[in-house]
Amino acid sequence: MMLPIPLVQTLQSLTVLVAAPGVSGVIARVEARLQGRRGPRVLQPYYDLGKFFRKEALAPYGASWVFLVAPLLAVACYLTVPLLIPVLTTYPLPLGYMGDILGGGFILALASFVIAVAAAETGSPYAQMGASRAKTFAAITEPVVLFVVFTVALVTGTDLPYALGETVRSSAEQIVRPAHLLGAAALFMVILYETGRIPVETHTGTNEFGMIEEARGFEHSGPYFAMLRWGSAMKQMVLFVILLNVFIAPWGMASTARAGQVGIAIVALLVKCVLLGVVIAVIDDSFAKLRLFKITEFVAAAFLLAVLAVLTLYFGGG
Repeated sequence: MMLPIPLVQTLQSLTVLVAAPGVSGVIARVEARLQGRRGPRVLQPYYDLGKFFRKEALAPYGASWVFLVAPLLAVACYLTVPLLIPVLTTYPLPLGYMGDILGGGFILALASFVIAVAAAETGSPYAQMGASRAKTFAAITEPVVLFVVFTVALVTGTDLPYALGETVRSSAEQIVRPAHLLGAAALFMVILYETGRIPVETHTGTNEFGMIEEARGFEHSGPYFAMLRWGSAMKQMVLFVILLNVFIAPWGMASTARAGQVGIAIVALLVKCVLLGVVIAVIDDSFAKLRLFKITEFVAAAFLLAVLAVLTLYFGGG
C-alpha cells in the first residue's frame, strides 16, 4: 500500500516527537547499568512528561509573555527540522527543498535563542547563568557546524541534506574519505556538547557548577517545563538523525512511499539512534567531567578537526 506523501512527511516529525524520550530513556538506562546501578525504566521519560503535564504551571513575577511562549516556539522549531532532513526516506519530500542543512541549523539556533531569552526573563541567577553559558559556548560550536557543512558541501557540491546522504550512499569510498571522516568526527564532538553528555555538564543533576541545559529551564514548571524536557530530547534525536542519515549511516530508509518500507525505516532509525546512544553513554561514563573553562578547549578541538577536513580536501587529496 502506497502512503500519501504528506502522511510520510508528517510521520518524519511524529517519529521524532514520539521516539525522542524513549531514546533518552535507553541512554539513561545504559549509563546506569555501566555505573553498576539498576537505573530508571526505559519508559521513565514518558512517565515524567505525563507527571509534568498534570502539574500547575507557574511563572516568575515580572516575566513577560516571552517566558510562556518560548517552550512552545522551541518545540515548533524541533518539529520543523525533521521536515527538512532525511528521517525516513532516501528521496526528498516536498518540504525537503525548502531549507538546506544550514537552514536547519538556524532553526535549532532559534530554539536555543528563545529558551535563553526566556531564562533571562525570569530574573533567576541560575537560569541566567545557564543561558549565559549556553550562548557563550554556542559562539564557538556554531562555527564548527558551519565548517562541517562547508566541508561536506565541497565534497558533494551541495548542502541539501538529501543530496548529502545520497552521495554517501553512492559509494563506500565516500565514507572513508579523510575529509568526510574528519568532518563527521567534528560534528560528533559538537553533538556530545550540545546534548550535555561531555565534557562538563551533569545532564541529570542540578549542580550549579555544571548546569547549562538544565539551568535554562530552572524557573519553568508544569506543562512548560515538560515541553522544555521534551524539546531537549527531540533536539538530541534530530542531531542523531543528521549524523546518522546524512553523514555516517544513511541506510535502512524507505526508497518509496510503501507502508512496509516506511515501517522498516522507522524501526531502522530507532535501532541506529539507540546504538549511537549506547556509544555516547559509554563515552560519557568513560571520562571524568572536565572543569567548565575546559569546554572551550574541547569545542576548539572539534573546530580544528573541521579546519583539518577542509585542508585535507584541498591539499591532501581527501
